Amino acid sequence: MTDNRANGKAEIDAIIGRALDGDQHSYALLYDRFAASLYRLCYSLLMNEQDAEDILQESFIYAFKNLHRFDSRKASLKTWLYTIAVSRCRNTYRRKRFLTVDITQWLGMQLKAPLSEAPEAAAIRRDANESIAQALQDLSPGLREAIVLRYGQGMTYREISEVMGCPQKTAESRVRLGHQRLRKSLQPVGMGLLEELLRVH
Repeated sequence: MTDNRANGKAEIDAIIGRALDGDQHSYALLYDRFAASLYRLCYSLLMNEQDAEDILQESFIYAFKNLHRFDSRKASLKTWLYTIAVSRCRNTYRRKRFLTVDITQWLGMQLKAPLSEAPEAAAIRRDANESIAQALQDLSPGLREAIVLRYGQGMTYREISEVMGCPQKTAESRVRLGHQRLRKSLQPVGMGLLEELLRVH
């Protein structure tokens, strides 16, 4: 573990300790630190703003009520929160259909078109976005989760396996298979944009 990660873990542990002692401000600090990334995760899986907001709030309520059960020796707080949120997302997207979503929203990125882009080029970009969004919706929930966690959240395969509750090799396989299916679905439309968006920086 690097010094920065060790310091970050120590800081989180200290905040958790104060929260468990009854300091309400510490709960607010934890919420502020993780809410944005947790919302993006939920939105990426559910593709619906209201559902994502609901799951975000439900996840934090559950986490704060059960904060005494969290063991930092077994997982990071981020991984623990993601596990809670993914579980609730599964319950939601099993019974709901997905809405079309812009791929830049899905990945939490802003892809800006050139100022001089011609109407024809803009139409091609729009069609590519729609094709990618549809391809993502066509993935099975397990593959979508793996892709979202890997490329949308930048998690390691070990972290993905913890969140999804599966062996690391399974997580690696799901990411690989999900990427392969996206490539197959998008041939030949949108592949350049897909490669740009799914590149891990």
